[in-house]
Amino acid sequence: MVSPSDILNGKVLIVDDLEANVLVLERMLRGAGYVSVASTMDSSKVRELHLQHRYDLILLDLQMPDMDGFQVMESLKEIETGGYLPVLVITAEPAHKLRALRAGAKDFLSKPLDLAEVLMRVHNMLEVRLLHLETKRLYDQVVEQQEVSEQLLLNVLPQFVAERLKGRPEVIADSFTQVIADSFPETTVLFADIVNFTEFSAALEPQDVVAMLNEIFTGFDRICESRGLQRIKTIGHAYMAVAGIPVLMADHAVRAAHMALDLIEAMDRFNGRHGCTLKVRIGINTGAVVAGIIGTRHNFIYDLWGDTVTIASMMESHGVSGQVHVTESTRRKLSEPFLLEERGAIDLKGKSPINTWLLTGRSVEIVAATTS
Repeated sequence: MVSPSDILNGKVLIVDDLEANVLVLERMLRGAGYVSVASTMDSSKVRELHLQHRYDLILLDLQMPDMDGFQVMESLKEIETGGYLPVLVITAEPAHKLRALRAGAKDFLSKPLDLAEVLMRVHNMLEVRLLHLETKRLYDQVVEQQEVSEQLLLNVLPQFVAERLKGRPEVIADSFTQVIADSFPETTVLFADIVNFTEFSAALEPQDVVAMLNEIFTGFDRICESRGLQRIKTIGHAYMAVAGIPVLMADHAVRAAHMALDLIEAMDRFNGRHGCTLKVRIGINTGAVVAGIIGTRHNFIYDLWGDTVTIASMMESHGVSGQVHVTESTRRKLSEPFLLEERGAIDLKGKSPINTWLLTGRSVEIVAATTS
């Protein structure tokens, strides 16, 4: 709300080419307690003065030489791009009143001036102007907070999921009133884990551990985005991504394979920068998944479920340090461009033995195409 002191502290500019009129208005306003009253008899300077001081109210005489009040209002519109002109026009011509309002003035004073009318209209104009500015400030604040909220959504959720949540009232509730879930018939899921990171980081300061993981996973994120995968989450020092969500794509396994090899190369570069010997162990599997949001507004996450996810995780945990472990279903999607070595059948807890492969690199042709 606008207080009486706010109104009396409002910045007022008087514009009239007659000194006597300026003195009368100044005396009226100062006598009523207004403390920030300025004036000019040069109408060509109004735009520059307003640009410099941002007046809350301009008392503007319409009939002036060189540049009349209508021309002044047109020049002010170049500054007040929001469409609100804080102008109270002064005129002795009844026909000018309607024209002035159409030109953007918010009110008018008739000559000869009446003290009570001047003070009432000035008070009302300042109150409206200050309320307008406060409303705009609050609106800008809401927009800024909304942008922060949207950015937070993008930080914790894939972009396509965050877009679906924008503007939905249930997002602010304790739980979603409508389930967000999708089924994808064929995807490729990737798990990557930094081997022995817990032991490696035991001697480091907490902030150093976080900074190191942030550097590694930020690099992983860049690779994930460039290869067209979606990061799902990080779990400690493990990283999970998927290809084929939200848009079905024929080359989802190829994209995941490229990302896996890129991650190994990225870890080698990290080791070179920091003098480390860390290795990443990667597991990949191809198949159907269910994806959706679980949790409340305080800790909701987007996650994947299904045998495809479980087996991809097992491929990682049963894999080899510094290598990419893939299932037969993934291998069938890769064919010639990649170099693979059969590892043989392995037993997975709760699953039948499955034949697996090690993805050892790219063929010469695909390396050239990728780096060109």
